[in-house]
Amino acid sequence: MNQQRWLSQNFFMFFITWGVFLPYWTGWLVQAKELSVPEASLIMGFGLVARGVSTLFAFPFVSKFWSGQRVLLILTIGSLIATLLYIPTSSFSMLFIVTVLFSAVYPALLPAVESAATVLIQQGNIHYGKSRKYGSIGFVISVLIISMVTGHFGERAILWSMIAGLCLMLVMCLQPAPAVLLAKPMAKDRKKSLSMRGLWQVRSFPIVLLVVVLLQGAHASYYNYGFIYLQDLGVNNYSIGLILNIAVIFEILYFAKADHLFQGWKPSTLFIVAAVGSSLRWILIFLFPNIWIFMLSQSLHAVSFGIAHFAFIQYITKNLPTKQIPNAQGVYSAVALSFSTAVLTMLGGYLYEVSPGLAFLGMILFTVPVLFLLIVTRKHYEY
Repeated sequence: MNQQRWLSQNFFMFFITWGVFLPYWTGWLVQAKELSVPEASLIMGFGLVARGVSTLFAFPFVSKFWSGQRVLLILTIGSLIATLLYIPTSSFSMLFIVTVLFSAVYPALLPAVESAATVLIQQGNIHYGKSRKYGSIGFVISVLIISMVTGHFGERAILWSMIAGLCLMLVMCLQPAPAVLLAKPMAKDRKKSLSMRGLWQVRSFPIVLLVVVLLQGAHASYYNYGFIYLQDLGVNNYSIGLILNIAVIFEILYFAKADHLFQGWKPSTLFIVAAVGSSLRWILIFLFPNIWIFMLSQSLHAVSFGIAHFAFIQYITKNLPTKQIPNAQGVYSAVALSFSTAVLTMLGGYLYEVSPGLAFLGMILFTVPVLFLLIVTRKHYEY
């Protein structure tokens, strides 16, 4: 079993579906299910809360009883079932319920794949960026396909694309996996690993967590309103797919070289770079509301997201024991990628109704303070 290849394939297949969900799901609720932007924002916001609860508690818990491969398989099956429930659903209340259920299962696949990656890195000679770039490639391919499919069949094709992607991922989960991911956790290790207390005993972890909460949460407006924003600028669906892919292309280039270019860099230094790039990105979109500046700002995704994410993976790989990796990934996914994004999605929805550009500018209220936090704490906590 080639562990590097297995990890690359699983990143690729997951991000095929993520490329359907992340940029298009809010727009799909608005266009195909005929919800208003505030209604879709409310549903997606509560979906992010459900995602946060699931990845904070449920995912780390089951990871102590099931092997990594079993967790991936069960989550994939559950995600497919939840997605199928959207087919007969049309009312606001039922869409709310189905989205909360879907959000409690599907996004948990992200920390599951990331946890598998971190375990493989600790166990062998695996390069994270080398495999993670295939996830970004899958995302690019997915967005291109969706842009063409929706251009021909309309937004209703988004749901069927997600169903097809999850079916392919299920096939992948049934393939042989690395031995370390097939091992069931030992009973004697459960009590120690079930507790998240060990995370907080690492002095720098709360600071690092706060940093990624602010940096990753600041992508809320981009993830949820980028598609609608480009439509408001008069861009057709096919071109929107191409424009959204600019960000991921730069992300691919970054992950392809990250292991070598930033091997000796401290996570705190990488976080500073990410905070500066993120602030610049949202200011540009606000100051220059046109398609060309938006396209230019897309190059900064490799900084605002890519560098911040790589810095966190680098930090937990070097500072946490293997048994705490699912806990760390669960907390990261729940708090940084869900709860903070949920709050800022609702804030962004309100600002978008006032002025689309304000939804993006509002994000610097969370990225600029990161710079001061890092400058004050990096030497004291040595991270």
